Amino acid sequence: MVQFNLLLSAYLAFFLLRSLTQVILNRLNVSFLRQQGGKVPDVFQDVIDQEKRKKISAYTIDSANFGIFSTLASQVFFLLLLLSGFLPWLVQAIQFQGWGEIVQALIFFAVLSVITNLFQIPFDLYDTFVIENRYGFNTKTLNLWVMDLLKSLALSAILGGLLLWFFLSLAIHGGNLWWLWAWVLVGAFELLMIWLYPVILAPLFNKFIPVENQELTRRIEALMQKAGLRSKGVFQMDASKRSRHTNAYFTGLGKSKRIVLFDTLVASHTPEEIEAVLAHEIGHWKKRHVLKQLVLVETLSLVGFYLLSLLLPWPFVYQTFGLPGPVLYAGLLLIGALFSPLGFFAHPLEAALSRRMERQADDYALESIPSAKPLANAFKRLAVDNLSNLTPHPVYAWFYYSHPPLAERILRLQNTPPKRGKL
Repeated sequence: MVQFNLLLSAYLAFFLLRSLTQVILNRLNVSFLRQQGGKVPDVFQDVIDQEKRKKISAYTIDSANFGIFSTLASQVFFLLLLLSGFLPWLVQAIQFQGWGEIVQALIFFAVLSVITNLFQIPFDLYDTFVIENRYGFNTKTLNLWVMDLLKSLALSAILGGLLLWFFLSLAIHGGNLWWLWAWVLVGAFELLMIWLYPVILAPLFNKFIPVENQELTRRIEALMQKAGLRSKGVFQMDASKRSRHTNAYFTGLGKSKRIVLFDTLVASHTPEEIEAVLAHEIGHWKKRHVLKQLVLVETLSLVGFYLLSLLLPWPFVYQTFGLPGPVLYAGLLLIGALFSPLGFFAHPLEAALSRRMERQADDYALESIPSAKPLANAFKRLAVDNLSNLTPHPVYAWFYYSHPPLAERILRLQNTPPKRGKL
C-alpha cells in the first residue's frame, strides 16, 4: 500500500508545481496572443494579411489548448498508476511466475508501454485527424497512421528491449561500478542511434533522395564546397505524405551526417531561400553543435547514473509506492518518476543553449550568402506555411523555445551586416 510520507509529499508538491507552471505558461501565451488583436508584426507585413493572421491565431490557440490538455491528462494518468497500487500488483503477478529478473523487467516495461500507448492513441488521433485536418496540414491516411504506430512500437520493443537487457545485466553482475559501465553502454547506444537514424531508422518511415532541382543542386554543391563538405549529404524527404508542414534539419554523425529538406519546403521556397536555409544547417555542422550537445548530455548523464546507483538500493523509495523492498526494474521507473518534475524546470537552460546555437548558425549563414534577405524571406515563408505563432509571450518563449521567436530572429538578421567570405 502506498505510504503518504515526506518523499511522496515532496514528489506531489513538485508534480503539482510542474502542472501549475505548465497551465500558467499556456494561459500567458494564449492571452498574450489574443491581446495583440490580430496585429501583424512589422517584419511580416509583406507576407501576412489579416485573414492569415486570424488563421495563425486560431491554430496556435487550438494547438496550445489541446496540447496542455493532453499533457496534463498523461501526467494524471501516470500519477494514478503510481498511487493506485497497480505497480506492486504487477510486480507481484510477474514474480509469481518464477521468471528471471531480466525477463520480469522486460514484461514489466512491456505491460506499461502497452497501457500508456493505448491511453495516448485517442489524443494522437484527435491531434492528427481533427486539429491538423482543420487547418489543412494533415495528409496522413488512417492506414499510414496505423503503420507508423506499429513500426514505432516494434522499434521501441526491439531496441528498448535490447538496451534494457544489457543494462540490467550490468546492474546485476557489474559490481560496485556497474553504474559506470551502464553509462558507457547507454552512451554508446545513443551514439549508435544517432549514426543509424539517418541511414537505417528514418528510411523505414520516409523516402530520402538527393535533391532533384538542377539549379538548387548547383547552389548546394557550391555552398558545400565552400564549407569543405560533400554535397551528397543533402537529401529531400517525402514529408508531404504525412503533413504539409515545412522544415529542414541536420542529423547524424561521421559518414552518416546529412542535411534533410522536406519536399514541402523545396516546393514552396525559392532556390535562394533554400540555399540560405542550407547555409544555416551547415552552420550547425561546422560549429559542431550535435557533438557539443552530446558531450553536455553525457556529462549530465554520468551524474545521473551515479545518483541512480545510490538510490536504487534505498528501501524507502519502494515502500513509499507500496513495494515491500527493492525491485531493480521497478526502481528504474520510480526514480525516473521522482526526477521527472525536477527535470521540467531545466527547460529554460536547455532552451537558452539551443537558441544560442541557432543564432550561431544564423551568423554562419550570413558568412556564406550574399545578404540576409534570402534567409529572412525563408523564415517568413516558414512562418506562413506552418502558421507559426508570431507573437509568443516572452516568458513562454524563454521557457520553451529552442529557436528564437521568428520576428526577433528576422530583425536580428536584417540588422546584422553580411560577413561573406569569412568561411
